[in-house]
Amino acid sequence: MSARLSIPKVMLAIVRRDLSLALRRKNDSLSALFFFIVVASLFPLGIGPEPTLLAKIAPGMLWIAALLAAMLSLGRLFADDFQDGTLDQLVLTAIPLPLAVLSKTAAHWISSGLILTIASPILAIQFNLDAQSTGILVLSLLIGTPLLSLIGSIGAALTLATRGGGMLLSLLVLPLVIPVLIFGAGAVDAHHAGLPVDGHFYLLGAMLAIALFFAPIATAASLRIAVE
Repeated sequence: MSARLSIPKVMLAIVRRDLSLALRRKNDSLSALFFFIVVASLFPLGIGPEPTLLAKIAPGMLWIAALLAAMLSLGRLFADDFQDGTLDQLVLTAIPLPLAVLSKTAAHWISSGLILTIASPILAIQFNLDAQSTGILVLSLLIGTPLLSLIGSIGAALTLATRGGGMLLSLLVLPLVIPVLIFGAGAVDAHHAGLPVDGHFYLLGAMLAIALFFAPIATAASLRIAVE
């Protein structure tokens, strides 16, 4: 990367590169989407066609399915760059490593979380969610799934050079994303109960703002340790 490029241009170049690689490895994104669809579709088949019950459990079930699907691709967030030496170049590049990490995390969210968010209204139909509840669900996923990528990036960096890192990654990340799951699904539940949903979105937004600042710094520190 040329030293004459500005930081925003370098960050954009990293996002484009990772998205280009994601397009070449379509199976990763398609596997996460397929997993999301299959898991979300199994619940109505197992529980039964009771519309009221399905609408009641829909927020939690769809959020859990999205969380598990997003976890599938986290293991490769830095693994390929670590193996082919690209990560060493990122550590030595002209831009701060946390900004490079933020770029890679943004590309990961676009190729996983955003796709799951777009697919969620279709899955909401089989849970008998009305249009307004579906809109709240989509908005909660739109704010919450970047949090999954940001928090997951920390776990991916910590387990980068670890044997059996996939299981360890899940053990590290899943407890940390429980608040995201609670407030994301809780927004739709609050709407069903006739309560205000603003508080849930404010909390999700606050968590996203904090994660946008601290997660890339923590991830960059972990990556520096991994490459040393």
